[in-house]
Amino acid sequence: MPMKGGETDGYREIDRWDRGVGWIAYPDEQMQRASHALVGDEGGVWVIDPVDAPDLDELLAEFGDVAGVVLGLDRHKRDAAAVATRHEVPVYLPRWMSDVERELDAPVERYGSELGDSGFEPVKIRDSSLPRWQEVGLVHREDGTLLVPEAVGTASFFCAPGERLGVHPVLRPIPPRRALTRYDPDRILVGHGAGVMNDAASTLRRTLDDARTNMPGAYGQMIRELLS
Repeated sequence: MPMKGGETDGYREIDRWDRGVGWIAYPDEQMQRASHALVGDEGGVWVIDPVDAPDLDELLAEFGDVAGVVLGLDRHKRDAAAVATRHEVPVYLPRWMSDVERELDAPVERYGSELGDSGFEPVKIRDSSLPRWQEVGLVHREDGTLLVPEAVGTASFFCAPGERLGVHPVLRPIPPRRALTRYDPDRILVGHGAGVMNDAASTLRRTLDDARTNMPGAYGQMIRELLS
């Protein structure tokens, strides 16, 4: 099983509900890079951290016209520029995210307290230079959706045995409690793995509370993944 990429004849759909859907372009990869399309309040489709896939545009068209492509992590360039160019829309970045625009071969638009007219608000999860990590999540309070690109995930290398949702291995010693505990979501979408579509709020609290306690199991799981 490759860490990233590999052979694929189509994406695996995840996280479908009435206002969005997710997909994993390479279902057999260990990283389980997940991408999402979210429907905004005015009907446009916002594509988050996309990894391109055959027939992806047909999936997006089910939800409407693409309004923009959004980068949630400074190192999640993935296929954002290609998807944005194909749909003739900008790549959206929060105003504070730096040293990313010059690496994108597509027009860039900055946003502040709201992502366009989508109803999604940015959540500054981390902005640090050591380790280099600029991450912005998205929350829609009325819809109950919280998207976290990297700090938490459901892919096996994030999770200790028995965890539904785990903190990124690098952040286990310093889990992002302040950034995320203020929310009580109905669903959590993540950048690695399928989302948590039920009992999301209690799962998130437990994940953050147990991040340090479960470090030995999580790191053991990660090592087993790397050696397999």
